[in-house]
Amino acid sequence: MSPKAEDIYDITIIGAGPAGSVFARELALASPKLKILLIDGQASDSPKPCGGLLAPDAQKLLAKFDLPLPNNVLESPQIFAVKTIDLKTKKVRYYQRHYLNMNRLAFDNWLISLIPDSVTIIKGKCIKIKQSEKQYQLLISQDGAQKNIQTKFLVGADGGNSIVRRSFFKPMKKQYIAIQQWFKCKKEKNPYYSCVFDQETSDSCSWIMHKGEHIIFGGAFKKKNCRKAFEKQKEKLEQFLSFSFGEATKTEACLVSSPRSAKDFCTGKDGVFLIGEAAGFISASSFEGISSAMLSGKLLADALASTRKNKQKIYKIKTRTLRFKLLLKSVKRTFLCSPFMRNIILKSGIQSISPFRK
Repeated sequence: MSPKAEDIYDITIIGAGPAGSVFARELALASPKLKILLIDGQASDSPKPCGGLLAPDAQKLLAKFDLPLPNNVLESPQIFAVKTIDLKTKKVRYYQRHYLNMNRLAFDNWLISLIPDSVTIIKGKCIKIKQSEKQYQLLISQDGAQKNIQTKFLVGADGGNSIVRRSFFKPMKKQYIAIQQWFKCKKEKNPYYSCVFDQETSDSCSWIMHKGEHIIFGGAFKKKNCRKAFEKQKEKLEQFLSFSFGEATKTEACLVSSPRSAKDFCTGKDGVFLIGEAAGFISASSFEGISSAMLSGKLLADALASTRKNKQKIYKIKTRTLRFKLLLKSVKRTFLCSPFMRNIILKSGIQSISPFRK
């Protein structure tokens, strides 16, 4: 079935997270005559699992956009330091950090609210993509029904499990299952915001953080037996902290990428573009991806608004600094996630906060 005239677009964006929303906003402001469609596949009752911390790089980007963060996006408490815990060696250190604690769903909705009315936004899920001549045909599932979309350019902003990347390019080689659970805070002292390492259950990191009346424990685990590893690490952490999280009120999981080489980054080809985690733009050391998502969305918008012809090449050139920076994060991950190197770093106490003597 051919799409109706109203379902034919110049550019279609799959994914309305920070990457897709920033790209849609910036391109619509720069090229208001383009017919742009943004497909938002996130359900309000099942948002993407995320720690919901706004890193300094993301804060700088908002400042460059001249966008003040509204109060309703922020969560309590705010964070000034992270407690790093190694469950194997029992070593603990505190390091100063400047994150903003926020509600991730509220943040995404705020970014969407900034998109000009000229952009068409629909709730739905892309279930099939195929190329026909110089156009792309999309099958969208929306409110139990299906509709066909035709677009000249296609932008994948749909995360680590991107259907756009899976349909046209090689997937990331190294991916984890991120699992996190929500618990009600207890009256007694709750665990401090923490970064947790345990070589027995994961070769990556886990986290503890607070969101209002809730506390979250989550981590990234190898795909095989991920839930078993998660539960084992949680049990070990409870023993170490002498604290029981209690019964989980919510459990979330998703695929998360961890770029290890330049080959993991893919900006697109032949009218298909990738931004955010779909392109591999995420920190391998901390899984922080919001800043890279917003920046890559801005860079692609600038490339497509350019008067030069080879948009694909322009976008790839514009992301060189970002790709290099993320490769350095991969090197940092090697040090942090190596039990030997991590033990040396924690033992040295370099750049850590020295506690007051009692």
